[in-house]
Amino acid sequence: MSESIAKRFQDKLDHGVWPYLSVLVHIGLGTALVYIYPRSNLAFLVLISSLFSLYAFKTDRRFQLVAGALLALLIIPVIGVRNIFYLEVIFQISVFAALALGLNIVVGFAGLLDLGYVAFYAVGAYLWAFFGSQQYYVLPFAPGSQPSGLPFLLPGDAFYLFLFIAIIVAALTGILLGLPVLRLRGDYLAIVTLGFGEVIRVLANNLDKPLNITNGPQGITPIQRPTMPEWAVDSFNGLFGPLIGHPVSPADMYNLLFYLLALLVIMVIIRVTRRLDDSKIGRAWTAIREDETAAIAMGIPLVRMKLAAFAVGASFAGVMGVLLAASRTFISPESFSFMQSIGVLSMVILGGTGSIPGVILGAAVVTILNLQVLQGFSLYLSELRQSEAIIPLINFAWKDLSTQLDPAKYQRLLFGLILILMMIFRPKGLIPAQRRRRRLVADPTANK
Repeated sequence: MSESIAKRFQDKLDHGVWPYLSVLVHIGLGTALVYIYPRSNLAFLVLISSLFSLYAFKTDRRFQLVAGALLALLIIPVIGVRNIFYLEVIFQISVFAALALGLNIVVGFAGLLDLGYVAFYAVGAYLWAFFGSQQYYVLPFAPGSQPSGLPFLLPGDAFYLFLFIAIIVAALTGILLGLPVLRLRGDYLAIVTLGFGEVIRVLANNLDKPLNITNGPQGITPIQRPTMPEWAVDSFNGLFGPLIGHPVSPADMYNLLFYLLALLVIMVIIRVTRRLDDSKIGRAWTAIREDETAAIAMGIPLVRMKLAAFAVGASFAGVMGVLLAASRTFISPESFSFMQSIGVLSMVILGGTGSIPGVILGAAVVTILNLQVLQGFSLYLSELRQSEAIIPLINFAWKDLSTQLDPAKYQRLLFGLILILMMIFRPKGLIPAQRRRRRLVADPTANK
């Protein structure tokens, strides 16, 4: 009885004005909560989850585009400038969503397990870090003895060119990785790609002698940012200053700029991924994933398709590496550890292997858990330790609570439990990939 009532209620929400009204109410509620409580994590979660309701409810495509543009280009920038941490969270979601989409092509579409995917991320980051900093001038010098006052090798506007250069360089790196491992499958492929990722990290960590190319474990800093137009800050203050409540600084505008760039890149990546999924290349990847022997028998060029999967997936990571280096103005080998690859892989598995919206949702869930939920609980416990509060029932003082119980320290344990539960109760992910049903239609003129 309860199931039939729930089904009727769901059918009602999917027809008429109800889905449109539900989306608008969700967006309005989230916007109001974040505007009233600009530092509330719960209010931010309500707002950011409205993007999922925009996807879940059956609404017109034009309505989705208008509502999505209003949310992404007006509401989030204004709310984000009031609290820069929100923009940082959404920027991180965009970066990891792009990485997860790239890994999804290799793992989800082509069925090739890659445990060294973060290496392509490092290639893009170090590419711009080297040419967009003073590192070129300090090649003959050892770490710690670099001269000061050196100019940047390239101007800030070259950053936009390097977004495209990173795509090419990372794709070529993916092909170089794919060439020696084409004959490997399963666990053997995973081990080789894991080794490749570690080789890139170790190289970045040790290429500071005899020539100081990467500055070793100290990393490269400062890294050039793109040039900010002088009119950008004044124009934004003039349009949205009354809503924000305080003047926007150039540093805030840079955060907004990188958010918009990440949003633009992720939209292009989603478009490219969708077109590839519904193309001959995507169907060839699916055939390879299901059965390589049968794919070869059907005439699919196995070598070329595998190399294409590695190249496309690597290019997504490369362009996001350039964005990371420019936004942080600092990179080091520790940013590209093996656990980063595992984290991106967990996003793909959590969201749904082969599912484009699922992978994006997985990246959002993991990033929000990392940056907001676990960190927020840890900060809350730290505040309790500094107070004289006592738990009434057991008469235990919060100040005696051990720091070893901070939720942020059990991040990997929590993700491991989540993945185990996903494999037991929802093995296809939060949003499983939908298999397209294609019907062969005979040509009526074939026998004439």
